[in-house]
Amino acid sequence: MNLDEVPAVIDVHPPHEPMHGWRDFFLHLTTITIGLLIALSLEGFVEWQHHRHLVHEAEASLHAEIESNAKGLPDAIANLHKNQADLKNDVTVLKYIIKNHKEPEHSSMTISSGIQNIDDVSWKTAQSTTALSYMSYAQAEQYSSIYSTQNELFGAEQQAARDAIISLAPFMNTAKDDPDLTEGQANDIKQKIEVLQGQLTLVDSLMKDLDANYKKFLTAHPS
Repeated sequence: MNLDEVPAVIDVHPPHEPMHGWRDFFLHLTTITIGLLIALSLEGFVEWQHHRHLVHEAEASLHAEIESNAKGLPDAIANLHKNQADLKNDVTVLKYIIKNHKEPEHSSMTISSGIQNIDDVSWKTAQSTTALSYMSYAQAEQYSSIYSTQNELFGAEQQAARDAIISLAPFMNTAKDDPDLTEGQANDIKQKIEVLQGQLTLVDSLMKDLDANYKKFLTAHPS
């Protein structure tokens, strides 16, 4: 018998033969009770199997997504550190301009910030299918911690990208033969870059936290 085909509605039929005395009545009542218990047990088992299958699919999908995200994080961290080094050099150049009222020879400035592509489709699917509600509290909490950090990181990266655009604005329409930055202009750009540095420090911290969460999860749940 296919358990998925157990009817949701349980029919109780009256006895086909007339009952003779209390003995027949209690026998029939016992038969009905046992039949109801069996039917309810089967229905509960089918539902339990469905929930178990749902959790298994969600766990497999979440594991694959976390593993994929973890693989790309080291390159993102390395790229972030390069951006931080570039900004440190930019601040050095701007400090020189502020102090000496001219740009240093052979100087260059680079301002950049990127957003790491971190997937969360499996997480959203697990939430929408209520698979999380059938997991143990410890499991659900572990997934929630990882994806909450991902969301924080995405928000911090978006803010950093906006700050990078603001910092780049003064360079957008400059040409090689344009006059050097004034002390006021250099100081204004320096302040904007310092805000961006603060944002990238937060991004760096969140990336390290996420990397640690990924490693802890994948160590506990190897492929």
